[in-house]
Amino acid sequence: MKVIRTHDLRRTYVLGKSAVEALRGVDIEVQTGEFVALMGPSGSGKSTMLHLLGCLDRPTAGSYWLEDRDMSKLSRDERAQVRNQRVGFIFQTFNLLPRLNALDNIALPLLYGRHAGSVDQRAAEALERVGLASRAQHRPNELSGGECQRVAIARALVADPALILADEPTGNLDSKTGAEIMRLLDELCAEGRTILMVTHDANVAAHAGRILQMQDGRILDGRRSGVAA
Repeated sequence: MKVIRTHDLRRTYVLGKSAVEALRGVDIEVQTGEFVALMGPSGSGKSTMLHLLGCLDRPTAGSYWLEDRDMSKLSRDERAQVRNQRVGFIFQTFNLLPRLNALDNIALPLLYGRHAGSVDQRAAEALERVGLASRAQHRPNELSGGECQRVAIARALVADPALILADEPTGNLDSKTGAEIMRLLDELCAEGRTILMVTHDANVAAHAGRILQMQDGRILDGRRSGVAA
């Protein structure tokens, strides 16, 4: 099944009297269980692409289907519901709330949406999945960078999304901790999770099964990748 499908996806920003074409007709498909890396220089359109795929923005033209549902035709409230229920986000800076402990940070997506089951139980299970069950009551300032990113990954998983979007997930981590995070993402993909990751690091991108190279708002190629040692 195709989780992501775009056709002639375009995004133009109007800045004063100027128009900036951030995306210039992008066509991609991502299948269930794929791990895809998106690479390219600054200004190539990676962030814009991630915002559109995460339903944080709408395209100027073209179409985006998530699980065969056309996202470009949804209202703001409908897109918010999709973000909450079908998309999990992992950020470079973790984006954890400092006043909440790890368990409560993970539970937030469940509290904002309609999800079946016990909120605390599902959050605890997600925290255990990333190996931090013993750190449930710790706040972000009591956790290492790698632990904060694991909490962020657990938060992305807790609603059982169709798609996980990772934006430079190792960018704020040292090489050893970054490698540990990538092993966890490898495991999630092996379990059938669909992951699209933005990264500037070729070694990180090598963990993906396919690499999409962006330049000037377009996809240049979609070569296969080998897993990094």
